[in-house]
Amino acid sequence: MITFSTSPTTTLDSSGGRCMYEQVDSLRTMGPAVPVQLPEGVGAWSVTRGDIAELLLTHPGVSRNLKKNVPSYEPGSVPWLSPWVDVDSMATAEGKEHLRLRKLITPAFTPRRVAKMRSQVEAIVDRLLHELESHPGDEPVDLHATFSYRVPTEMICDLFGVPDDQRAQVLALFVAVGQTDVSEEESLAINNDLVTTMQTLLETKRQEPGEDLTSFLLAAHEEGDDPLTEHELISTLLLMIGGGSTTTINLIDHTVRELLAHPEQLATVRANPDRWTDAIEESLRTHCPVMHLPMRWAVEDIDLGEGVVIRAGDAILICYGAHGRDPGVHDDPGTFNIDRADKEHLAFGAGAHFCPGSHLARLEAQIALPELFRRFPRLELAIESHETEHEHTFIGNGLTALPVFLRHK
Repeated sequence: MITFSTSPTTTLDSSGGRCMYEQVDSLRTMGPAVPVQLPEGVGAWSVTRGDIAELLLTHPGVSRNLKKNVPSYEPGSVPWLSPWVDVDSMATAEGKEHLRLRKLITPAFTPRRVAKMRSQVEAIVDRLLHELESHPGDEPVDLHATFSYRVPTEMICDLFGVPDDQRAQVLALFVAVGQTDVSEEESLAINNDLVTTMQTLLETKRQEPGEDLTSFLLAAHEEGDDPLTEHELISTLLLMIGGGSTTTINLIDHTVRELLAHPEQLATVRANPDRWTDAIEESLRTHCPVMHLPMRWAVEDIDLGEGVVIRAGDAILICYGAHGRDPGVHDDPGTFNIDRADKEHLAFGAGAHFCPGSHLARLEAQIALPELFRRFPRLELAIESHETEHEHTFIGNGLTALPVFLRHK
């Protein structure tokens, strides 16, 4: 059971897309934090003001660790939440434990290490675009399925040495785990399948280790003065393989859609390749790839003013996209504008839990986007930009499809 100090005033919408943005805007007007109901009766404080989100992401009275801060909680009792809070990874750990787990992974994703991955990303992008060239130019093709989704998922599977015959299962489960409009039984099945799939990967690497991060983590699990537990090992794989692809998929999709909807801005970045960074950062600001990442917990009473006090033990759901879309932070925040002077956002979080994969996500976008538009200079949307279908979740901010005409023949 997860206790909550007050009664929710509204239910957080899982429709995604425009509905999610509209609800975030509405909640922002209601106070610095608003009590909302999440699936399976979980209550949480929704934070949708940019300044409050920034405050709580680094607040010493806020923790990512549910099991240590809410003694009444029983692991597994809330199936949809379980993959986010029942794990033991750097995403949920604090203090020395966080540093211990983080130092295993972050050295592999430093700017210098990521820069060395450029040729690997380029090869994936080139192969996928070559495959796209076989599609008729005047028939719709789903760019999400054929390109945006595949670039980061193939890259992360390569880095972690996921065998070809296991990739479809692994990736399908990571898509499923982000959905928040499924039944309790479906959530339980997804969670069980996730653990089983990671165990299969680990067993494969125990028998055939390679030059990959899964094999490296296995060595850390079995060696050293403070080795990883089996649960920490599985939790770290869940975090890195899932988190290492979702952000970039959504980033590529949203940036392509916005540039095709704003041809004058597309012309600008084509004429000056240095401006691709502006397009990517503006996309991260306007369409944060992960809107809410469950969950944080108050370890002390936090007075936010306006009569709002978050009590110790309460759940806090911070909207990562709140800062970028807050009119108190940005002028006309819902408009995509690469010439905007201030493109500040919290797409990769802040503080100790800042996303270690941010450099790789940016690199993949910086390679994939310019090359896509170079190979298909007449690319256009096959539907109106506002007609794209969104994932039904309040966690991610992804598209389910991106129909385009390649117009290359």
